Amino acid sequence: MYLCKKFLTYFYRIKMIETKLQQTIADILDSCYGISVAAEDIKIEATRKDFDGDLTLVVFPYVKLARKAPEALANEIGAAVTQRLHEISSYSVIKGFLNFTIGDDYWQQFVAENKDYATYGLKAASADAAPVVVEYSSPNTNKPLHLGHIRNNLLGWSVSNLLAANGCNVKKVNLVNDRGIHICKSMLAWQRYGGGETPATTGMKGDHLVGKYYVEFDKHYKAEVAELVAQGKSEEDAKREAPLMQEAQAMLKRWEEGDKEVRALWEMMNGWVYEGFDETYRNLGVGFDKTYYESQTYLLGKELVRRGLDMGVLVHREDGAVICDLTPDGLDQKVLLRSDGTSVYMTQDLGTALLRHNEFDAERLVYVVGNEQDYHFKVLKLVLGKLGFDWADKVYHLSYGMVELPNGKMKSREGTVVDADDLIAEMERTAEQMSLEHGKSNDLDAEQQKHLYHILALGALKYFILKVDPTKTMLFNPAESIDFNGNTGPFIQYTYARIRSIVRKAIEEQKLDLQQQVAVETLSPKERDVIKSLHDMPSIVAQAADNYSPAMIANYAYDLCKNFNSFYQDTPILREENVSVKTFRVQMCQMVATAIKNTMNILGIEVPERM
Repeated sequence: MYLCKKFLTYFYRIKMIETKLQQTIADILDSCYGISVAAEDIKIEATRKDFDGDLTLVVFPYVKLARKAPEALANEIGAAVTQRLHEISSYSVIKGFLNFTIGDDYWQQFVAENKDYATYGLKAASADAAPVVVEYSSPNTNKPLHLGHIRNNLLGWSVSNLLAANGCNVKKVNLVNDRGIHICKSMLAWQRYGGGETPATTGMKGDHLVGKYYVEFDKHYKAEVAELVAQGKSEEDAKREAPLMQEAQAMLKRWEEGDKEVRALWEMMNGWVYEGFDETYRNLGVGFDKTYYESQTYLLGKELVRRGLDMGVLVHREDGAVICDLTPDGLDQKVLLRSDGTSVYMTQDLGTALLRHNEFDAERLVYVVGNEQDYHFKVLKLVLGKLGFDWADKVYHLSYGMVELPNGKMKSREGTVVDADDLIAEMERTAEQMSLEHGKSNDLDAEQQKHLYHILALGALKYFILKVDPTKTMLFNPAESIDFNGNTGPFIQYTYARIRSIVRKAIEEQKLDLQQQVAVETLSPKERDVIKSLHDMPSIVAQAADNYSPAMIANYAYDLCKNFNSFYQDTPILREENVSVKTFRVQMCQMVATAIKNTMNILGIEVPERM
């Protein structure tokens, strides 16, 4: 997988214990057994939860070279390590597994050094690095955004944040598919059946109004097809010869020829849609550094097609269509221009890719697009390569699974979609109801309550979607997403608010000085579990970026909150009588809050200061 080059050399101080352990073991193997191995090649793993210890070395790779039995070798290395490395307090051996326990002093020092680090776990993005361009959203201007678009936007936004948190210079871009046969379908249906209605006269959002006529086109088109089939036509011929489809294709051709009447209608209806999209993006909390439009890039794609013809890479088919023969590459013959000269999606994607490369000289071009387009992006990379662009390998398709509902897949043409605006509004109503039932907003004024309901609704929605591995198809169930218990966004948001309340009381009521460095005699197992979770955060952030997986961040945040709540239930914090112990525990709480906030920010989720 891929990670920004600058981050490959980036290690937090907290990685030092593992690095020091690797180096110490390498020195022991060399001096005691004559085994030469690079420190970075020594594999150190987190100790399994059912065994005592923090870090584990598997000694089997060195048994033959050392001419020792596994347990004997493990015990000898363990004894030598504890003598040389003061951070290691003890070790245990189970067959060939050498488990090291890190001493309490190390964990206390770790908290002391990071408790005030507001960007803990994150690396500042570098504006000097070659950009990583992440494309997401990519809506068609013939319908409003729906649940499938929500997953796309949330993945794109969170992956962009994740890469930036690893030091990448990220450029978030959108490509609006604002031309094509699907757009003409809505335009034609509005002409035929709209009666001149507008967003202003109907009170509908513009994207909803245009989407209404996309559905209307499909309804009348199906009726025409059924009538032709009844007259004896095959279904394939009926679909091709239906008058509405032929008119839509003729409209597309007129659009590409610059027909003023068609262009004026197109601009008016697209304008309605853009206003609607912008409102949805604001509600969802996503945005872009730049927006491209297919209407402005498809001509560049056509130029590339002509270039390919001149190179002999592309050829004309018998019907006049331009194709790229990819059968030697295990694919098929890909049409790049239709027989009537109109372009296809691939045409504009070729143009857009070239435009972005020339504009950004990007380190990578990431496309967040559903797995139903896997073939499309294989073709895009192959065709770019055949056209002579050596940067074709920089194209990366972040393929993700579809979102399904309990009653099956969504279909835009048939109007069986979960509208994004309606979903957000419904989840806000549910968040309000549950907050009132649980008394989570009793101490807030009306404006604060409204804001809380909004961030709880979006937190529930975003977390429920992002906690699922991007490659998997997911089943969305709104009722399960809003819950203050379990693996949900509101559970994590409430944990954060609880911690912030503890810290405020410690400062305001008990006047604790959280800046002082304190020492405690011993840490409880649950304190250690929380601190170890904190210790893992930077490496989790790196691994998640390497795998383009916000799910790893979501599930880390949940595990951290589980560990904290287990500690909170069993351990006195503000009721602790020893001031040093109390101060240390509040400092640890403060650090947990920072880690929650930073991980949730990566996911695009706001956390409330009070609940």
